[in-house]
Amino acid sequence: MSTTICQVMAFIVSSLGVAGCIVATAMDMWSTQDLYDNPVTAVFQYQGLWRSCVRQSSGFTECRPYFTILGLPAMFQAVRALMIVGIVLGILGLLVCIFALKCIRIGNMEDSAKANMTLTSGIMFIIAGLCAITGVSVFANMLVTNFWMSTANMYQGMQNVQNRYTFGSALFVGWVAGGLALVGGIMMCLACRGLIPEESRYKAVSYNASGRNISYRTGPYKVGSGYEPETKTRKGAGYEEAARSEDGRRSYPSKYDYV
Repeated sequence: MSTTICQVMAFIVSSLGVAGCIVATAMDMWSTQDLYDNPVTAVFQYQGLWRSCVRQSSGFTECRPYFTILGLPAMFQAVRALMIVGIVLGILGLLVCIFALKCIRIGNMEDSAKANMTLTSGIMFIIAGLCAITGVSVFANMLVTNFWMSTANMYQGMQNVQNRYTFGSALFVGWVAGGLALVGGIMMCLACRGLIPEESRYKAVSYNASGRNISYRTGPYKVGSGYEPETKTRKGAGYEEAARSEDGRRSYPSKYDYV
């Protein structure tokens, strides 16, 4: 029962994590314009992985997608790749996890097969969570670097008009989603131990007898009445056992044998 509960909880947590990764990747607010020095502005800019948007004070918003791939920074493209890989692995992990649930029976699938599928889905969730966390962290590092470079240029008077960008809401969604996928993968790996059959956890040891093998042979036997006298042979000087002759007649001792 505890294994089933652990599996279901891991499936729910991982599903939330994968859904959060999809939402974070599709969001446009990965970086937002910093309004610290200019709180009142007629234009507010924010950027995502796929397009940049401008929102005016009148409420009109205009978004323009990135029409180029080669013109984007290499780190920016790496963040895209990490998020896509995390989403693909998360979706595959969900499909495998559905068939690996202990409460779902498909044909004559054994518990050992379900244990392997559970472990596989758990590893996929862990990798998906790590990809999401890494991608969001790399983008956040880019924002921090550009922010302090822009701040230094502004204080030096090199560029008086330059927009600085700070963390957007998509970054926090990505961090939380990656953490949920990572936790769900760990729970799924822990649930794998409960699905392994007990007889396969221990090795069977066979013992052989060190003694010799003794074979018993059965044969016909004669049943007596219990009243037959016991024959005794008397050996001594002058008394010899009568021997049968070759023609079957019994030979008796002569009187000269006693002398």
